Amino acid sequence: MSYPLLNRMHDVSDLKALCMSQLPQLAEEMRDYMIKTLAPIGGHLGAGLGVVELTIAMHYVFESPKDHFIWDVGHQAYPHKMLTGRLQGMQNIRQKGGLSGFTKRSESEHDPFGAGHASTSISAALGMAVGRDLLGGTSHEVAVIGDGALTGGMAFEALNHAGGEKRNLLVILNDNEMSIAPNVGAMSSYLARIITGKPYTTAKDAAKRVLEKLPGALDAAKRVEGHVKGMITPGTLFEEMGFRYIGPINGHDFDALLPTLDNCRKLQGPILLHVLTKKGLGFSPAEEDPETWHGLGPYSLETGKPLSSSNPMPTYTQVFGDTLADFADKDPRIVAITAAMPGGTGLTRFAKRHPERCFDVGIAEQHAATFAAGLACQGLKPVLAIYSTFIQRAYDQIIHDVCIQHLPVVFCLDRAGVVGADGATHTGAYDLAFLRCIPGLIIMAPKDEQELRDMLCTALACNGPVAIRYPRANGLGVELCEPKALEVGHGELIHEGEHGLVISVGTRFADVQQAVRRIRETGKLLTLINLRFVKPLDEALILAHIKPGKMLAVIEEGCQQGGIGEQIAALALGAGWQGKFIHMGMPDIYVEQGTQAEVLADIELDEAAIFARLDQACKD
Repeated sequence: MSYPLLNRMHDVSDLKALCMSQLPQLAEEMRDYMIKTLAPIGGHLGAGLGVVELTIAMHYVFESPKDHFIWDVGHQAYPHKMLTGRLQGMQNIRQKGGLSGFTKRSESEHDPFGAGHASTSISAALGMAVGRDLLGGTSHEVAVIGDGALTGGMAFEALNHAGGEKRNLLVILNDNEMSIAPNVGAMSSYLARIITGKPYTTAKDAAKRVLEKLPGALDAAKRVEGHVKGMITPGTLFEEMGFRYIGPINGHDFDALLPTLDNCRKLQGPILLHVLTKKGLGFSPAEEDPETWHGLGPYSLETGKPLSSSNPMPTYTQVFGDTLADFADKDPRIVAITAAMPGGTGLTRFAKRHPERCFDVGIAEQHAATFAAGLACQGLKPVLAIYSTFIQRAYDQIIHDVCIQHLPVVFCLDRAGVVGADGATHTGAYDLAFLRCIPGLIIMAPKDEQELRDMLCTALACNGPVAIRYPRANGLGVELCEPKALEVGHGELIHEGEHGLVISVGTRFADVQQAVRRIRETGKLLTLINLRFVKPLDEALILAHIKPGKMLAVIEEGCQQGGIGEQIAALALGAGWQGKFIHMGMPDIYVEQGTQAEVLADIELDEAAIFARLDQACKD
């Protein structure tokens, strides 16, 4: 397919030069371009396909970058990038040195607010609206939030505040009945009732036309409307929060979108426009399976199927999910919890086998942690599976509601360490640093997939809070055997040697072990310890193998500042050790996107960098 209109889109001014009758053709070209361009590289295809018409209409009516579009999460902003001078860059989106897969302030003046996590757009847009008014500006602030992100508590905090402020603000609710997985909970049902309650709006408009002709009748009707309306349509919630509710309208119909957005642009006060879209529209595989096609790697245009990985080994996520489901077969007290990501955290099998014990709470990590605490109070064994970067949002609940009360909640932190293409917003760099300072919390990091199984067995046997962190990666292909509980607080001695001590934390182990083997072949015999337990720390094992005057190295796939390396250094110095200390971890930067191999090489945490650093230390 050729792109006669799309190829003219060098800036938003080129869009405004089109006639309204040309917009459907532009939308078709944009969809085709996204489907074909992303096929060899992957990306967040489904979300972008669903908002093509909405994005075109927004840019056609408003004046970006003077007017500000704040996309919640930002993964649906691919069409926005295509219309704002970044069309050619789409060929390298989410690749090293390429466009971000999310909105990013440093990338374009048309991205006024960066994103990556959900439920932030309304808060940011309100802040920008207040800033505009304090500075005497005239911009329009437009937040686009999905119905999935609306399940996050922060979105309601912002709605509550914005409704009270009464400032000019437009919130577009992009309702596609999906977050990543199908939406759950009362809010999803609530929005569905709004959709089916459309006849109320029609009846209301017809009644108004009649009552306007009768003296005093319209005022009387308005006084009872508030009481009757709540019984007829649930749209009252947004209006009770101070917003003028408009909709729902078809988000793929320019005849509905353009005049409605133009009217919203002229209205005063906070407005909520409810737009109905279909995730993955225009690509039948994405329409039929929007969860799989939310974000994925390369796929085949011919078959419409994701291309299989060349690595035959199961991922750590799969190993975790299968192991937990097997444990739950034998123990009815085990309960699994996810925050809108059952597939991403490996809980699909668990959900099929134990649906009554698998809870998707929506994009609500804070609630998930305290919900787990409540389950634990009743004698159950809750396992909360959340990405490392998302558990940051539940930090207070981990401390206050779980750890202070010493409740047996198991936090399974997927995507710990380098994640690759999603970049800084999704990199799990900080969990070891912010968790290891919490009293009473056991923290484990497996060296391989079998050890992950053993650690899950250990965690479920503990009578207190436990965290296990593991990467977004395939396993090493070790033989899987029956899980066994580990002795809490004990590391694993792999090699002994007199030329120094190397401590490996988590799944950097394979590269660390290979580097140590290469160095041992040169005659420099290093001791290697697989730490296993970040907390409690196996101080006895470490102190027993520190060699006076010899190298001590700690290698972890987490931030160096606050990392376990600092604690081990303090332990060694406190015991009177003197020698060369090496701490390899993630540097004090926000890690950029790229493949995991590229990122590990850039931050000097791959096998080549580990060998070079240890080898040089042995020679010094």
